[in-house]
Parts: sequence; C-alpha cells; structure tokens
Amino acid sequence: MTRQDRIITALNAALSPRHLEVRDVSAQHHGHGGWREGGETHFEVDIASPEFDAMTRIAAHRMVNDALADELASGLHALQIKIIT
Repeated sequence: MTRQDRIITALNAALSPRHLEVRDVSAQHHGHGGWREGGETHFEVDIASPEFDAMTRIAAHRMVNDALADELASGLHALQIKIIT
C-alpha cells in the first residue's frame, strides 16, 4: 500500500469526509529538504468533513494531523492541508 493510500484510508476512517483529494507532490520538491528518492514525502490534502462544521480552521488542521500522526512519524515530511467548508 502506498503512503497516499494509507493517508486516504486514515482520513476516511477518522473523519468520514464528504470530499477528499490527496496528491503526492514530492516531484515538485526534488532536491529540497525532506525529499527522498521514490517520492512519497510531500503531499497536499483537500478535505471537507462534517467533523469540521463547528470548529475553527486550526482545530480542523489539528484533527487532520492527528489522523496522520503515524505517517508524519514515519517519513511524511510535508503536508499542505486545505480545509473546505
């Protein structure tokens, strides 16, 4: 299973999103800090979830980061999150 698949699985399980897009943008960061051969180090996530409806954007970002804590601890270097309300 790829890191992208694991990210999708984790976010679906934790947040039941009504919209989710996950993109591996590692190639755009070739040679930058945290980049490794093979990619899967830099991702963008666009997400809308009913879980976010009554919270601040910062709290929603924290929920996404919490859901992806294992990935962040195991080599996910950069995560750009776009919360959609």
